[in-house]
Amino acid sequence: MKKSRKIAWTVVVSLILIALVAGFGTLRHQALPITEDVRVNIPQGSTYQALVDSMDAHGCIVSRTAFNTIAGLRGLPDHVKAGSYLFHPGTGIIRVIQKLYSGNQDAVRVTINKHRTDKDLCQFLSGCLTFHADSLLSLMRNDSVCALYGETPTSIIGMFLQNTYEYYWTISPSQLLERMHKESEHFWKSRNKQLEDMGLTKQQVLTIASIVEEETNDNDEKPDIASVYLNRYRIGMPLQADPTVKFAIGDFSIRRIKSNMLSIDNPYNTYRYAGLPPGPICIPSTKSIDAVLKNKKTDYLFFCAKEDFSGKHNFAATNYEHTINAQRFHKALNDKNIH
Repeated sequence: MKKSRKIAWTVVVSLILIALVAGFGTLRHQALPITEDVRVNIPQGSTYQALVDSMDAHGCIVSRTAFNTIAGLRGLPDHVKAGSYLFHPGTGIIRVIQKLYSGNQDAVRVTINKHRTDKDLCQFLSGCLTFHADSLLSLMRNDSVCALYGETPTSIIGMFLQNTYEYYWTISPSQLLERMHKESEHFWKSRNKQLEDMGLTKQQVLTIASIVEEETNDNDEKPDIASVYLNRYRIGMPLQADPTVKFAIGDFSIRRIKSNMLSIDNPYNTYRYAGLPPGPICIPSTKSIDAVLKNKKTDYLFFCAKEDFSGKHNFAATNYEHTINAQRFHKALNDKNIH
């Protein structure tokens, strides 16, 4: 009787084990139920429960029981790693959990455009990545940190070039600066000969290019506008660039520069201070940078927006020609009651 009971218990245990193995086999072959790629961000310091909740909220869990069972066997609850993870439809649960366990995050694409100030740039980047804006801003305004890259707090924004980059979501501010320094070095490597021929530094070219960037969106006109500022700079004539006045005031919505604005005491005001401003007034595009490096030879010293508001400009070599062009433009502004 005892022997038969023992045999019966052995059979029951065996059936249970078979069921568990079969069940695990079913669980381990579960695939993500998503129909398109999904990105899940796991912030620093997240708990395992927070990870599961986030995965579930993004539709990446068929069964919490299945997920927790396999995650527990892999040890994921004790190895939650911050990161941005991209998951594809049909990926098996084993691979999903292994990706999370190993912290094999996917880079995020960040497009840097024409940011005007270091503060604006840092706020933008902090919205795409995990660090706080102030942590990057404090590095960019630190003299010692800037010196590591041959920059100053007013010029270091020039290391950031308009382009689309791939960063790990958890990149630190110091790692980001190191990355942008390398990107800048690579960019200028093929342009160093042009710098030498012009007798300008890359910081000087970037500063002029930033003014060109603010003056026009017309890439065809950029070499002519660049020639105006290069000509003025070379003969010691004040640049008198309206965009630098807007930068000095800190109001980029101004549509019309008035005479009372020209006297503001700020080193970026190129009506009051001769030479180049201390640094770029925005992050210029490659088109604007190359427009300066093209070093187009003209006799232009002046330009003024066309009165048809096409965005194009009238260029002039003499003050007399420029005055006529300016009068036509200001009349058009008055006619449209633009102040």
